[in-house]
Order: sequence, then structure tokens, then C-alpha cells
Amino acid sequence: MSDLTLVLLAAGEATRFKKPVKKQWLRIGSKPLWLHVAQEFEKMDLFDEIIITSHPDELFYMQRFKDYTFVEGASSRQGSLLNALKSVKTKLVLVSDVARACVDIAICKRLLEELKDADCAVPALPVSDTVYFDGKPIDREKLFRIQTPQLSRTEVLKTALSQEKIFTDESSAIYSNGGKVVFVEGSNSLHKLTYAEDLVHLPCLKKPDTSLHFTGNGFDVHGFEEGKPMYLGGVLIDSPFGFKAHSDGDVCIHALIDALLGAAGMGDIGQLFPDSDEAYAGADSKELLKSVIQKIYNVGFEVVNTDITIMAQTPKLSPYKEKMAKTLANILDLSPDRVNIKATTTEKLGFVGRKEGIAVSATATLKYFDWTQS
Repeated sequence: MSDLTLVLLAAGEATRFKKPVKKQWLRIGSKPLWLHVAQEFEKMDLFDEIIITSHPDELFYMQRFKDYTFVEGASSRQGSLLNALKSVKTKLVLVSDVARACVDIAICKRLLEELKDADCAVPALPVSDTVYFDGKPIDREKLFRIQTPQLSRTEVLKTALSQEKIFTDESSAIYSNGGKVVFVEGSNSLHKLTYAEDLVHLPCLKKPDTSLHFTGNGFDVHGFEEGKPMYLGGVLIDSPFGFKAHSDGDVCIHALIDALLGAAGMGDIGQLFPDSDEAYAGADSKELLKSVIQKIYNVGFEVVNTDITIMAQTPKLSPYKEKMAKTLANILDLSPDRVNIKATTTEKLGFVGRKEGIAVSATATLKYFDWTQS
């Protein structure tokens, strides 16, 4: 090894990307983009450790993919990098944005060769267009476009970033703090993925494998509670009782949420919305479902269909099935024919048959969002 750590920054909100999926979660074949990039760097066999910053809401999910070191990111790139640097034990650190999706091995080698007595080595490209600043042309020969990855001396970088200033990259922080920065020849292959239209400049990225489908199952039960409104499948049911529950008790939506999370491999409803958290007391389950759908789209999936079986001796649900299907389809962004609602009794058997509560079984299918077609 080279006494070198790799830090990959993947904690952003991707607000400028304007796609349902966050750019770090674009599926490349069957891998999320951040994993694809990490594994391309890993092939170099240069690093003592690979550290990846994650959005706090996605940290648990990222950890399920690979045994890297994951660090919770911050609201800014600089904050995320400072969090990661707390875990860096090597003398040198290579920092790259996952948005620089096409990894260039030759540039990484040039950075290591040219660092020498400098504090930071960065890839840079000349500016070929005429440039004006404040209404006046300036000498473009003096201008460079700075890229990542950037190689820095770890302690120098930590000190530089701790200044009470915001920097857009490592080199500007180190330069501002009196450090020496050297430039190596960059590459157009390191085009940064910021906007959706940038995807055409990243030929290294292959399409998502949309032939893959992922199925999850959910099951939930709730007992009845007198005098409480009953919500089922997002619909208010004419009933003298509702459900004993921390939230509104919509057992249909709760089962569906578990099915969706199961298909995505994202845990279960109790992890996301624990009944020990007062924030979810009396919560509208439709809003919980919307939150889950957003998470699922963020990490690169879309919903294909769902099939739900409601087991209830009472109340009679046949008049509500189509309204439930339309309500859920609207939240799932599906046509109603892809949401199937079935209602059955248990022939007076068990707690359902004794009219003590309702049980629901749900199945959901997901596929990767095809970012090449939208």
C-alpha cells in the first residue's frame, strides 16, 4: 500500500440533477453509481482504506452493499469531507466526488508522481473559450479548470479546511492556508455529473439492468379500538371503530410499506417510523407511504405493481376496494390497474374471525429506474 486513503464524497442531495433518483444512486448495470466508482478505484490496489460519505438517511442502506468505511455526511461538501478526515489515518488522502464517475487510473498515478514536496496535487484542464470577467476579457492562458480526484497531505488538508471559510475543493483550501499546490494534466473523461444533460458526456456508464425485478412481502395486523376513525388503504371506512396503533393504524398501508422496503432491501417500517417516536403519534399513514416512495426513488428504484389482501370479518370492504386502489395508485405514481386490492374473511376463524381486528398481506415489485429513457 502507499500510506494512502481514498475518500469518496456521496452525501449530496443532488438538487440540480432534476431526476427522481439521486445521481449517486443511478444504477450502472445492477450497481449504484457510488459503488461502481468505489470499485473502479479499488482495482488500482493503492489504498489502505476507502471511506465513503453518505447522506444520513442513506447510511444504513449503503452499509448493506460493501464493507467500506462509511461516514455520515454534512449539509456541505466541506463539512462532509471534514467528517471523513476524522477517520483518515494515512499521511496522504485522495479525495474524489462520486459525480466524477469515469475513473482515470493514469491521472491518479500522475498525482502520486508529481506531489513530491507539494501539499496538494490536482488535475487541471486549460480553458479554450474566450473568457470575460466583470465585463472585460481576461487572459485565458492563466485559467485552469480544476477537477477531482485531488491528492493532499492529510494533516495539511485538515488544517486548511478548519479555517472559517467555505471552499469548493481541497486545493483552494490548502492554497488559502499558504500550502503549495501543483497541477497535473487533467482529462475530459473526468466530466462532472451535475445536471441530467451531463450523462451524455459519461460514456463509461452503462445502462441499468431493467430486466431485474425485486419482490417484497409485508404483513401487518391491528386490533380494533372503539370510537376511533378507521382508515384502510388511505380511505376513511364507515365503521364504529378504528385501530389500536401509534399512528392512524392504517394496517393496509403499513403492510404495503413493508413490502416496498423489503423489495428494495431497506429494512422495515419499524426502523423508519418507530412507535417509540412521538413524532409519529397519530401520523397519517398516507404521508408515511409518500416518504417511503421518495426514499425508494432516491436510491434508484421505481414501483412496478402491488397486490394486497385484506383479511377482515368486519366491516364489509367490497364498496371501498376501487377507491383504495385509486388512492394508493396516486401515491405510488401507478395506473390503478397496477394496484390490486383483495378482501376476504377468515371464515370466522382466529382473531380476525372473532372480529377483534384486521390482518393485511401485501406484495410489491420494483425495478431499477431507467435513467437513459427519461
